[in-house]
Amino acid sequence: MSLHRVLRHPTFYAAIIAAALPSLIGVGVASVSSKEYVVSQIGQAFNPALLTVRRGETVQILNDDGDLLHHVYLESSDFNFDSGDQGPGSKTAITFSKVGTFELLCAIHPKMRLIVTVK
Repeated sequence: MSLHRVLRHPTFYAAIIAAALPSLIGVGVASVSSKEYVVSQIGQAFNPALLTVRRGETVQILNDDGDLLHHVYLESSDFNFDSGDQGPGSKTAITFSKVGTFELLCAIHPKMRLIVTVK
């Protein structure tokens, strides 16, 4: 069959679409499957206190601890974060761009600890 006839044959384009479709669907699925996690600050503790996320995912830290002020921070050689003071009802987003295990603390309540493992 000549190249001209192959290019004009309807199954030629169907084969191209069929080959490209899985990668196009995969891109859509990957962007939808990303999760957002919410960690509560209540009773002067993080809830949950342990969390595992994937690199690039976001964790929302919610201060729902009545009228208490919180201040979340993280210091490591790979990744640093400081929320500043968090008033009651406020949310702070942390997007983890590095793989590792990180300990988040509250500068106001030193017993508060959140361990986040990023894979």
